[in-house]
Amino acid sequence: MRIAFIGGGNMATAMIGGLRSTGVAGPAIVVADPVAAQLARLAHRFGVRTTGDNAAAVADADIVVLAVKPQEMRSVVTQIKRSTAGSAGSRRLFISIAAGTRVADLSRWLGEATPIVRAMPNRPALIGRGISALCAGASVTPDERESAERVLATCGTTVWVDAESQLDAVTAVSGSGPAYFFLLIEALEAAAVEQGLPAATARRLAVATAEGAGCMAAAASEPPAELRAQVTSKGGTTAAALEVFESGGLRAMVSRAVAAATQRSAELAASADRA
Repeated sequence: MRIAFIGGGNMATAMIGGLRSTGVAGPAIVVADPVAAQLARLAHRFGVRTTGDNAAAVADADIVVLAVKPQEMRSVVTQIKRSTAGSAGSRRLFISIAAGTRVADLSRWLGEATPIVRAMPNRPALIGRGISALCAGASVTPDERESAERVLATCGTTVWVDAESQLDAVTAVSGSGPAYFFLLIEALEAAAVEQGLPAATARRLAVATAEGAGCMAAAASEPPAELRAQVTSKGGTTAAALEVFESGGLRAMVSRAVAAATQRSAELAASADRA
């Protein structure tokens, strides 16, 4: 399996590191990026091949990961299509990790028969703890779905969605979601300081509590509501805090926030459609 990355930024770096850690040979991966210093870092760190030429990167690839900014996507894929037109190369699977660029756009630029998987990873992928939602275009075969999943699974877990429109909600929940938890940690830390704890201690407590709770939720067979109930004694300290959250409308606020992010994701995709 030969893989080309068009773009060598943070998410591509995470995926390349994951692939190398699972046994994919360095020479089987080629990275194209306009920044020579970034290519040098990737070559030194992972032993991958590098180039400043997108077409050269794609030439012998079985899988092409499009890891460029959404506003650059059209020009990049149009160049790739033009450069590879008429070539006798094997069928290539394209995986896009760009937010807001839909399969229909990529199919229009690359060709309707091109197999395309759109993926939405999130920032914890940078430490191998991400989750990626994937959606397959109509031309993608079962084997190609499996190949796309193997690539994304190197930096976390994966989930498939049936309708591409669901990726707007995915963006709102898991794509933007880490920021929500960082905000809660930030607020919990500040509240701890207000109650007299030293700042360093407050941060350690807030971060470790978030980490531990997340790990427990991931490992548990019970739903989060049951885990919450297990921590909450009637008339106790946790109940007092949760009562404030409920009376303040926390659930409704989270619902509005996710709805706003979902709507914004759809708006950005729609603006890309008109580009």
